[in-house]
Amino acid sequence: MHNRVMDSGGSGEELVVAFEQLVRYARQVSTAGSLSMAASSVLGRIGREGPQRLTELARAEGVSQPGMTQQVTRMERDGLVRRIASTDDRRGVLVEATDAGADLVRQRRAERAEALRELMGRLDPQERSAAAIALPALARVIQAEASM
Repeated sequence: MHNRVMDSGGSGEELVVAFEQLVRYARQVSTAGSLSMAASSVLGRIGREGPQRLTELARAEGVSQPGMTQQVTRMERDGLVRRIASTDDRRGVLVEATDAGADLVRQRRAERAEALRELMGRLDPQERSAAAIALPALARVIQAEASM
């Protein structure tokens, strides 16, 4: 598959398939906690970006505010997040990760990083170099797009 993707200039469809396989693999290797994809995404976002309002989380995750409220309530019940008063606006409420939630994010990230290191180790040096350049570059473009 690598040669077809690279030789064709990396068509969108082939790259999406490769990306989906990588994401599926990363999810399978995580043994820490049994989070749904939605909860994992929310907890990861809070871990990366810090406490956020429910409305911000809902918009960023592409779900309704009532849906995000239900998700946060479940995560709160599981001890992964808590609601805190906003220091900027006393009426505002932020969602932040608890120590247990932050630990879970770190553990899952470490497991996935180790799995990715193992996969990268199976590539030849040229492929490893290309991936080491391409993945951070894609992340940078995505981050720039998200901040527009």
